[in-house]
Amino acid sequence: MSKLAEKVQQELLQAIDNDDLVLPTLPEVALRVREAAEDPDIGIPQLSKVIGNDAALTARIIKVVNSPLLRTNREITDLQMAVSRLGINYTCNLATGLAMEQMFQATSDVVDRKMREVWNKSTEIAGICHVLCRHYTRLLPDQATLAGLVHQIGILPILTYAEDHNELLSDSISLNHVIEQIHPIIGDKILHTWQFPELITQVPSQYLDFTRDSAKVDYVDIVQVATLQSYLGSEHPYTQLDWSKVQAFSKLGLDPNVDMQADEDLSAAMDAAMSMLQ
Repeated sequence: MSKLAEKVQQELLQAIDNDDLVLPTLPEVALRVREAAEDPDIGIPQLSKVIGNDAALTARIIKVVNSPLLRTNREITDLQMAVSRLGINYTCNLATGLAMEQMFQATSDVVDRKMREVWNKSTEIAGICHVLCRHYTRLLPDQATLAGLVHQIGILPILTYAEDHNELLSDSISLNHVIEQIHPIIGDKILHTWQFPELITQVPSQYLDFTRDSAKVDYVDIVQVATLQSYLGSEHPYTQLDWSKVQAFSKLGLDPNVDMQADEDLSAAMDAAMSMLQ
């Protein structure tokens, strides 16, 4: 590991320990939606009103509800119909996930490009998570999608830090090393701060532990399999691992040697899920 990577890593870990690291905050609209959804008496009209204040988010949710993955035989044109079709929890998780996209923007071109890369990868994995969850588990697809969208959230503060430290920004090998080493720790911390459910807060720090074996299938398993699947056909080091030893596959009841993209129905569903989030 380069001296620079080591120095930055120490600094960031120290900042985490001292609570000095500036963690990203959820966009205002996501906070309001989550707060509203926590009220046990909230109704569809009230939640729609909260979301309705954000025209872009409203349009995205209506688009999602009409996507091939979720649509019914008649087109849904207004927000209240969309929320009642999705349900309050699903709407809340979806709105949170979609609103998060605005966090992945930076003022410098290099960092902005990198943030977009991370967001695109996250939506790809979230799309695969949605499909895996629906086809192979009884877990909630909206939670699985959200888990996919936030699994790399810990990269954000590192990139924000890099934006202020030119030497790190111009040394992409060191930057990638720092990201790889500590984004999982920061990710858990951010999700705890946001008060996400425990089932999701543990995803960033555990999804890359390929020796992990939990008692029953969970969202970490789904994100893990989705991550591996997303690199099929590439030269990525994950494709060199022995997937038959990754317990998440058997917990999902999936053959590790099967390429989901080769299954036309699954492949179409994954494409639909990804485009729904983009």
